[in-house]
Amino acid sequence: MSVAVQGATGKGSREREPRPGLLERVKRSYAKHWYAYAMIAPVVLVLGALVIYPLVEGIWLTLTDANSLNVARKIGVNEIPASYNFVGFHNYADILWGPGSYDRFWSHFIWTIAWTAICVFLHYTLGLGLALLLNKKLRGRAVYRMLLILPWAVPTFVTVFSWRLMLSDGGIVNGMLSSLHLPQPGWLTDPLAQKAAAIMVNTWAGVPFMMISLLGGLQSIPAELYEAAEMDGATPWQRFRYVTMPGLRTVSSTVVLLGVIWTFNQFNVIFLLFGTGAPDTQLLVTWAYRLGFGQIPRDYAQSAAYGVILLSILIVFTAFYRRWLARTEQANG
Repeated sequence: MSVAVQGATGKGSREREPRPGLLERVKRSYAKHWYAYAMIAPVVLVLGALVIYPLVEGIWLTLTDANSLNVARKIGVNEIPASYNFVGFHNYADILWGPGSYDRFWSHFIWTIAWTAICVFLHYTLGLGLALLLNKKLRGRAVYRMLLILPWAVPTFVTVFSWRLMLSDGGIVNGMLSSLHLPQPGWLTDPLAQKAAAIMVNTWAGVPFMMISLLGGLQSIPAELYEAAEMDGATPWQRFRYVTMPGLRTVSSTVVLLGVIWTFNQFNVIFLLFGTGAPDTQLLVTWAYRLGFGQIPRDYAQSAAYGVILLSILIVFTAFYRRWLARTEQANG
């Protein structure tokens, strides 16, 4: 009894060791893993210089009225100091709810959403169809793969300039339509035809990536699953629905997310096809460029605000998309 009491008393009276502070834990971690910190230091420095600093600078500009007339600049030997002022969230309020906000933001936002949805849908469906075709045993399959991946391998500016020549009034596209006695749209001048041309060119350039990614996913699905489904009497559609699509779920979720991000921020196709002179066809990203570099005076503050809004939209979309994927996977077991 006395021994038990003494043991309990000794255990209860034992003082707990103080938990090391944050600085002490950092020192211990550095002493133990100094080589890892040394390896990632160059990457952190590069990211800080190329990503973090411009992002912080851009966010600061959105809170000012900076433009090309009031920023610090040098004219000859004279250095003119910056004279822009802090305006808080005025730029965001002006973009979203200010006078003419529909023409300056919401019309481009609606077109950007429609552009992204249509292009990603076409990328995925056409890419999946070509991947299913190339996954079969065909004569000359390697040649077909090489030809179909060329639009993605060729630099974007070469692809877009080639399409620009073909879509011009005297180009091969209107020539073929004329030979078939069909209407010849003004692909580079008419607003509706411009949007159709942009979607067509972006689809041409984006399908190969989806095709190659989905083809890799198809080849990772065990053939035994198809054999078992066929022995159970499953039709081709049932094998596609219950074997192929579940097997592609991981790859599909990744490529669709990447496709949305890339298409939402697709600058090259719109700018190289139409420049900044087609206001009805401008995406949010090209409109931001027009504000910051395509007009006088250059409105750096509003352009930066568009960039922050674009980043915010993509962050919110990615968060909801990943949450939806997690719930779907959990529901499917």
